[in-house]
Amino acid sequence: MTDDVASQIDTDGPLERNKRASRRTLERAFNEQDLTALDDGITPDAMIHDPDTDFRGPAELRHGLQVLFQAFPDFHFTLLDQVAEGDRVVLRYRGQGTHRGEFLGIPATGRAIDYTGMILLRMADGKIAEFWAQPDQLGLLKQLGARVTSSTET
Repeated sequence: MTDDVASQIDTDGPLERNKRASRRTLERAFNEQDLTALDDGITPDAMIHDPDTDFRGPAELRHGLQVLFQAFPDFHFTLLDQVAEGDRVVLRYRGQGTHRGEFLGIPATGRAIDYTGMILLRMADGKIAEFWAQPDQLGLLKQLGARVTSSTET
């Protein structure tokens, strides 16, 4: 293998470390409901951009995840794909759970949810410094039985 090819393989370089760190943080937080993972894996001033709101730092994200876990106590996050470039990590994921509590104003239905989404992360010193989430919220709402209407319907 030439030096040029060897330099392109990042078996334990910053890209792989960022992928491992982000995966570990998200799997601990979502699957183990270990919210101390947020303190360990997210910078104190991290910006988290969600379709409904923005959060700053681990404490605000912790509250957002507690709301999610109250609605879906068996929520499970499955990492489907992960790509890293520079200080960015992109994840495609699957979210699954059972609707046992209020979520976005919808009372518990007992229905199973199964949706996908994308997350873009900016990493700094091995921690998540910025987080953009794009879940398939329309698909999720439909699974919960929400009626989706356009603004022109009466």
